[in-house]
Amino acid sequence: MRRIYLDHAATTPTRPEVVQGMLPYFTEAFGNPSSIYSYGQEARGAVDEARARVAELIGARSGEIVFTSGGTEADNYALKGVAYANENKGNHIITTAIEHHAVSEACKFLEKRGFRVTYLPVDKHGLVDPQDVKSAIGDKTILVSVMHASNEVGTIEPIEEIGRITREAGVYLHSDAVQTTGHIPVDVDELNVDLLSISAHKLYGPKGVGALYVRKGTRLSPLMHGGGQEKNRRAGTENVPSTVGFGKAAELAGQELDDEARKQSLLRDSLIKGLTERIDHLHLNGHPSQRLPNNVNVSVEFCEGEAMLLNLDLEGICASTGSACTSASLGPSHALLALGLSPELAHGSLRFSLGRENTEEDVARVLESLPGIVARLRAMSPLLKGNG
Repeated sequence: MRRIYLDHAATTPTRPEVVQGMLPYFTEAFGNPSSIYSYGQEARGAVDEARARVAELIGARSGEIVFTSGGTEADNYALKGVAYANENKGNHIITTAIEHHAVSEACKFLEKRGFRVTYLPVDKHGLVDPQDVKSAIGDKTILVSVMHASNEVGTIEPIEEIGRITREAGVYLHSDAVQTTGHIPVDVDELNVDLLSISAHKLYGPKGVGALYVRKGTRLSPLMHGGGQEKNRRAGTENVPSTVGFGKAAELAGQELDDEARKQSLLRDSLIKGLTERIDHLHLNGHPSQRLPNNVNVSVEFCEGEAMLLNLDLEGICASTGSACTSASLGPSHALLALGLSPELAHGSLRFSLGRENTEEDVARVLESLPGIVARLRAMSPLLKGNG
């Protein structure tokens, strides 16, 4: 039985071209980029080339890219870095109720240290109202952080409009673009962002490396202290092999972005249509059209998400019940609750996230398997019996 992987929002397989590009920097070209002899300068050149490739993918300048250990560090660096560097201006941060935990937990950390955080609501599709952002900005506001697209329900937020508001107010805007970079067009100038988080393993690069875009002139305190790497913005010897892989993955993603988005959008729509037709009491979560090309998030009444997930796995289909970072949690998704779903319906959610290797046959397998799984689980469901 061929296994079908439909959890690309959690992680993607590292592309063979990326792995091949990384290999020399484990062995032959192993130098420390801070060294002035040839081994070091060879490594330095490779890091600089990767930085240029990542910058090109998001329309930035090379000097505005700071390499990190991933999206979580990039989010933490953006929030804490801005907060501590701008304490003299204010202590108010604005974010949303559906942010990734790397943002929401960083906000909670800052709240314990005297900062004030406003958590804006979203509508039933997961959209933030830019006017809510405008209304929340005050004299002490120093930062707004709104994700580019939801990692759970795939809704794409109106970042460009929010950016116009924050720019007019003189407030920094950060966006977690981990789910969008390499999948839909991302241009930091068009989005009007000052900071933007990226992760390599979400775009077929290696795990353990990411980046924070920092617009020139943005005041930011370092998160990591030590040496003077990354122009004194992040201390620590550079992870050269992974950084090289990140650069190669960014280059390939940019070349294939439009074709992949079109292909995955068709598969996404086919999967949504098929699930809706074959399973009653099924709800699509997220915006019906303003969503990522690879995201399908549904809630199935009278079924528990983990039970559906385990049964899908037995049939060779890998999906998710929500974000991978919180899949061990027994509580319902905070993002789905913020959309207005009941805890019971939120517990009955499944997320299918498509990738570059998925096919129409993969979608057909899901449509063949899931309706039967749902029927079996509902036959045993006390929730259904209670509503019968």
